[in-house]
Amino acid sequence: MRIVVAHNRYREAQPSGENTIVDAEIAQLTAAGVEVLPFLRSSDEIPTMPRTAKALLPISPIYAPRAQQELGRLLTEHRPDVLHLHNPYPLLSPWVVRTAHRHGVPVVQTVHNYRQVCSSGLYFRDGMICQDCRGRALGVPAVVHRCYRGSRAQSALMATTLAVHRGTWKSVDRFIALTTAVADHLRDYGIPDSRIVVKPNGIPDPGAPAPLGQGFLFLGRLSPEKGLDLLVEAWRRHPDGALGPLRVAGDGELRPLVEALAAERSDVAYLGPLDRAGVRQALADSAVVLATSTWHDVLPTVIIEALASGRPVLGTALGGIPYLVGADTPREPAGTGPAVAASASAPAVSGAVPGSSAPDSGDRPDAGSSVPGNAAGQRWAVPAGVMTGEAGWVVPPEPAALAAALPMAAAGASALSTAARLRYERNFHPDTVTKRLIDIYAGLRR
Repeated sequence: MRIVVAHNRYREAQPSGENTIVDAEIAQLTAAGVEVLPFLRSSDEIPTMPRTAKALLPISPIYAPRAQQELGRLLTEHRPDVLHLHNPYPLLSPWVVRTAHRHGVPVVQTVHNYRQVCSSGLYFRDGMICQDCRGRALGVPAVVHRCYRGSRAQSALMATTLAVHRGTWKSVDRFIALTTAVADHLRDYGIPDSRIVVKPNGIPDPGAPAPLGQGFLFLGRLSPEKGLDLLVEAWRRHPDGALGPLRVAGDGELRPLVEALAAERSDVAYLGPLDRAGVRQALADSAVVLATSTWHDVLPTVIIEALASGRPVLGTALGGIPYLVGADTPREPAGTGPAVAASASAPAVSGAVPGSSAPDSGDRPDAGSSVPGNAAGQRWAVPAGVMTGEAGWVVPPEPAALAAALPMAAAGASALSTAARLRYERNFHPDTVTKRLIDIYAGLRR
């Protein structure tokens, strides 16, 4: 089997989980015996481009002539079975889909964000979830609010690109949705179920989990959409030391907020940015990992890292988080329902997670019930608004709900630790996801 993997790499100065995933996927496919032909461009090339090439950059998201010529030659010479597209912007353009089809090559795209509809790709603006461009022929609100790179001109170009390529995207042969929330987004965009496959990313197996540590770990970018404000407000509702330690690792614009909290309380430690060894140690030291995003976070890799390390996760009921912890039915899908219902200004907690139509009747405990406790035999009640999944819990993105869930998660971590690791092995291990990806390719070979 011969596969072209097409991806416009994000700038190296801008850490990108997507770049990491593409590199890992290429390595995993190669190890599985697939012949991979990388068709890669990098935004780092832009500063060194000749003046003539730079002159064409404004139109490259719509049509990138050099990329189409080079891809055409590659397809003619190697006659691959499938082209697998990740990010096309700005140097490849969605036009690569048309180029592949012109050469008789089917196209798979992994959907890493919401850029079929949203110019920024995030469904997030000014600290809140925003779906103002959903359902519009042209995303005028994105231009008004400078949603793409803070520029009206660039936002106008991206909004135009999305309008021009609506038909291009709808011609893709198979979409890989990283979670059920992304699948819902694609359905809302008009993609039929028959062309959507849910396949998450995988991460390398770190090995047998260390014994469960203590307290909570927040690991990620310290930025507003990651819910630092939400976490800080919820944590402050408990006395110092009542929940065990809170470790915060990462860097970003909200670093001063975390540093101030660590100076104020003895139960908060700011670890700063960590290398891979530091991440492993922080996971080993902790019992529960926090994923408190206030946007529809597509697939926070930190959750998969937590599960691989046998750490359950307490997160918000947005984006891919419920899917990752096994609590995605019912859920609040990205791109569906009114924006206000999915925003961080959700109503006060009073029952099930917002967006649910009825209490879950499966094996998960309902709010207010008592569920098995920790190794010491302690039991705890599930607060209203909390949904328990196979490997963790999700709550509405509001401080009262998160504050109520924190002591429950601290007490219940040991009961879900083994289940967290098993969920990783079944759903996110590289062997599992690579086999599923090869099966997707095989279903499209002509």
